Order: sequence, then structure tokens, then C-alpha cells
Amino acid sequence: MAASSDLSALAQLRGRDLISAADLSAEQTQGLLSLAADLKSGRRVIELGGKVLGLIFSKASTRTRVSFTVAMARLGGHTIDLNPQVSQVGRGEPVADTARVLSRYVDALAIRTFGQDELVDYAHWASIPVINALTDFEHPCQALADYLTLGEAFGSTRGLTLSYLGDGNNVAHSLMLTGALLGVHVRIGCPLGFEPNPDVLARAQQLAAAQGSSVHVLHDPVATVRGSHALYTDVWASMGQEDQKGEREHAFAGWCLNEDLISEADSRAIVLHCLPAYRGLEISAGAMEGSASRIFDQAENRLHAQQALLAALLGGV
Repeated sequence: MAASSDLSALAQLRGRDLISAADLSAEQTQGLLSLAADLKSGRRVIELGGKVLGLIFSKASTRTRVSFTVAMARLGGHTIDLNPQVSQVGRGEPVADTARVLSRYVDALAIRTFGQDELVDYAHWASIPVINALTDFEHPCQALADYLTLGEAFGSTRGLTLSYLGDGNNVAHSLMLTGALLGVHVRIGCPLGFEPNPDVLARAQQLAAAQGSSVHVLHDPVATVRGSHALYTDVWASMGQEDQKGEREHAFAGWCLNEDLISEADSRAIVLHCLPAYRGLEISAGAMEGSASRIFDQAENRLHAQQALLAALLGGV
């Protein structure tokens, strides 16, 4: 059950935006995970009284679109899909105009787009909460689900080690920041030239130091996973990088998350992937389907983490 201190921290999120994982405090991050666990188990039920979430998705989506829609429905709210293909959102209307108009119609916006700057622009002009449902720079909702899954497997996240193998992309950025806030030791393993953004790395290391944990970048897959409690990977070529697919497959040779790497980790280690996955590239079929895999629990937890986030931002706690 979420502690009263967790709920107090979450009450401060009412009306706020979530643009970056670093927008949350350590207490708020832990509070969201505790609330998500309570909502998942049925220990807590929250009703938002018919509030409406608008989705603006410029990138294709399965898990994010469905999980936000179902999360809002479970909170007694509604979702409207503002598909850029069939609305003025995709026809060049300035963000300043769109954000101010939509603020009169809906209670929050979840936006999935390419540039982080566009999301920041929406947050500036909107008078309602704006949620980062994925940009090229960060994926904070995914990280909340990831650490909810880690906590389920081990009872707590503090002091554990999570190792990520792959491109230093949006998922890696949010994993570093959220892990740092939770006191998790985060290792990012990648080939030379594919490191995470240095400013995000520096911020994550600063946050980790305050929680007694660490964030490191390594360039050897075995060293990255040795003794870890969670092994995590993602596609090597994200949306918008399809033309680099062949080049990246060559660069990441030897970085497939497979049974050999799992054997180097803690004996209790779990395997994570944010999906969609390409078996035989970034992850082996054995790792994907093996007993250590928590990948489909992780996918389910997008629903529960986002339900907790929506409840907090829209005043349900």
C-alpha cells in the first residue's frame, strides 16, 4: 500500500507536466510506483469523474496508445485520439494555437512525437498537463513501467543493478534518470559512438550520487551485465533510423542479449525489453521466451504505471 508520504509527494504533481523523467523527485517517482502497484492489485481504486485525455501521436504506436486509453478508462475517464492524419494538428497549425485550443477541450495531453522541443513547446502553451508519451530524446512512461517490473521481481529497487545493452537512445536516457532517482545502479553498455547524450548522463550521475547509486557507460557486453539483476535491451535502429539499420546491425555485432550473457548476470536476474523486439538481433529467442523473461509483465505494467501517473497529474490522489 502506498505510504502517506508517497501520496503527499504525488499530490504535488497535480496539474504538472511530465516532459522528462527528471521532472519528478525521488519521492514522487517512488510514489508513482507504489500507487501503480496498488492500482494493479486492486488495493486502491481511483475515479477521475469523466475527465478526458487527448492523444497526439505523430509516431506509430501499439503499447503506448492502448495502455493510455485503457488506463484512462479504468480511471472513469475518456480518451480522444487526435490523429494528425485527420486533424489540423498534422496540417501546419502552430503548436501555440493547437495547445491553447485543446486546453479548452481536454484535461491532459499525451504526446508521442519526434523532437523534444515540440513537446516543450506544447507544455509552454498548454494550460493542462502535457505527458511525454515518447520523443526521440526520452521515454519516461516506459521507464516507470520498467522499474515497476524490477520492483515486483525483487521486492524493492534500491541497490539493485540494471544493465542496458544497446543504443544510447531515448529509452536509455529515461532508464538512467529514473534509475538514479530510485537508487538503482544503472549500466549502459554500447559500442563506441553510440553512447547516451553526455548532458543526460551527467544529470543522471548527479541524481544517482544523491541516492547513493551510480550510472556508468561501458563498451563491453560481458562487463556490462556481470552480476546484474536486470538485463535490458531495445531495438538498435529506432523509428526514424530505418535507413541506418544495416550499419547499426554491423556496429552492434556481439551485443545480442542471449543466454551466454544471462549466465554472467546474477542468478536471479530478469530480462527486459520495451518491445517491439527483433529476435536474433538485439535479443535471442531463448532470452525472450526463457524463464528469466519478464518482458510481457513489463508491457502490462505500462498500463498500471500510466494509470498512476494520470491519477496524480489529474488530481486523483
